[in-house]
Amino acid sequence: MKRSGLLSFLIIFIALVFIGRLFYLQVLNNSYTIPALNSSAVKVTYDYPERGYIYDRNGTLLVANQLSYDIMVIPREVKPLDTLDFCSLLKITKEDFIKKLERAKHYSTRIPSTFLAQVSKNDYAFLQEKMYKFKGFYIIKRSLREYPINSAPNVLGYISEVNERMIKKNPYYQLGELIGTAGVESTYEEVLRGTKGVKYIQRDRFNKEIGSYKNGMYDTLPVPGNDLTLTLSSKLQQYGEALMANKRGGIVAIEPSSGEILALVSTPTYNPNLMVGRERSKNFTKLYLDTISNPLLDRGLQGEYPPGSPFKILTALAALQEGVITPTSTIRCVNNTFHYGNRTMACHCNTFGSPLALNKAIYRSCNSYFSLAYKKVIEKYPTSSEGMDAWSRHIKSFGLGNYLNNDLSVGQKGLVPDGSFYDKWYPNNRWTATYNISNAIGQGEILTTPIQLANMTAAVANRGFYYIPHIVKKIKDKKIDSKFTTPINTTINKEHFEPVIEGLFNVFENAHGTARSSRVEGIEICGKTGTAQNPHGQDHSIFIAFAPKDNPKIAIAVFVENGYWGSRWAGPIASLMIEKYLKGETSRPYLEERMYNGSLEEEYNKQLQLETKEIEK
Repeated sequence: MKRSGLLSFLIIFIALVFIGRLFYLQVLNNSYTIPALNSSAVKVTYDYPERGYIYDRNGTLLVANQLSYDIMVIPREVKPLDTLDFCSLLKITKEDFIKKLERAKHYSTRIPSTFLAQVSKNDYAFLQEKMYKFKGFYIIKRSLREYPINSAPNVLGYISEVNERMIKKNPYYQLGELIGTAGVESTYEEVLRGTKGVKYIQRDRFNKEIGSYKNGMYDTLPVPGNDLTLTLSSKLQQYGEALMANKRGGIVAIEPSSGEILALVSTPTYNPNLMVGRERSKNFTKLYLDTISNPLLDRGLQGEYPPGSPFKILTALAALQEGVITPTSTIRCVNNTFHYGNRTMACHCNTFGSPLALNKAIYRSCNSYFSLAYKKVIEKYPTSSEGMDAWSRHIKSFGLGNYLNNDLSVGQKGLVPDGSFYDKWYPNNRWTATYNISNAIGQGEILTTPIQLANMTAAVANRGFYYIPHIVKKIKDKKIDSKFTTPINTTINKEHFEPVIEGLFNVFENAHGTARSSRVEGIEICGKTGTAQNPHGQDHSIFIAFAPKDNPKIAIAVFVENGYWGSRWAGPIASLMIEKYLKGETSRPYLEERMYNGSLEEEYNKQLQLETKEIEK
């Protein structure tokens, strides 16, 4: 019985080994069925699919395709030719011809690669009749991107030719092929590109094509890329770009109930069509070398700035959660100054020593109140390091200090320090809250990006949770990642948000509120102005807001570099964006015109001159 069982086991085992080997040879390993690429008897050509289209949330077409033609070369098949005639047809120099052919040979003498990309339709019609004279060269069709609307290049990104490093990393691509290089084109490359079709063509011993290999048994058709629907509102995006003309900075608007990004503005910007066609490389180089305006820098995602007074919202929430203050706790801001040790911090709340509680502290933006609240949180714990860790944990729960794990191609994590950060500077726990008191008001070591501030605002609007900000709303025939539909809770209890939100509401509604001038009739807006100190020039103008107060539809963060103070540029822009989104139109043409025509170029030029003088020293 044991012997028969062992024999049965051996027979089954051997059978499984043979079946596994056959499966590998016939299904997984195509080397015995599909002709090898380096076979001289078979020519391999690719049929490129149409790339997926990109739409905004309302169905407006943002990215389409246009037909293009590439001249391909198989170096080993190139025969002696009239080089001057060929170069004249392609409008290139003899030096270019030699360089391009050598590049193709270096890649592979047998595998086809792009010799000249993106030939125009007019040139194609003429070339097609002449190509028979130039053995080893042939023309294939491709699709290039086309941008019907001059907007959002930082969001959409662009496509460019793969290089050898990319090919080594991903063998799907071959030299001369196109790949998403930035923005949505990069993040969703595999969704948008589709799948190449392959054709195998049989040759005879004279290297003449005689038809499909095995009657096309192994040929495949191209599979078009999937279309994308973005969360972006194209109208809101264009409106934000117009308001930010002649200014540097970023705007991020989010739908709090979903985390969908409604606008992602970065200025200065550029026309996305500059990244299409044979001039793409030259245009990219020009934009890349513009280190003054930095049009390729997405300031909404990559600009790291001190958050200024909007950060006081989190200072208050952390202090409420830690139980060191209540909504009715009061202080007196004497002489518009906060004293700590033998030092002072200036304040501009102008309360003239009268008692102020949380609500008034928010709408008057009192530095003294929030500095004291911060100090109490740190001092609640046995050591400053432990207190700092507790404070840092609350702040990071709003998505600050990390990349947010979104579907955007670039970003910066900013900085939210913890206890270990200061322990390195002051060993043996020889530091207190007064060493870094500026953190309380969004200065000090704190660094944030506009998208982090917008996400923080969405979390406040939701009373304690947020969805990861994301740019894709729908993928044709696919589902978006479930992480974008899963709420993330902060460490702050829900009941602590209401008193803070009341204060943010009074920023607009109270006669002494810092954003009273940006109030919009018929819309209950909650927000906070901010002025971030800048050692290299004028201070930065910041504003965060959400609306309506209940059941919010939009949360926004606006950052204007060297914009002096929050209510000068960022506040009006934010309120106009909110009104435009919620009402579809604006009721303050005078303010709109001031933002359209307002320029900070003189300030930027002044700053550049100062920096140049410093370098010359």
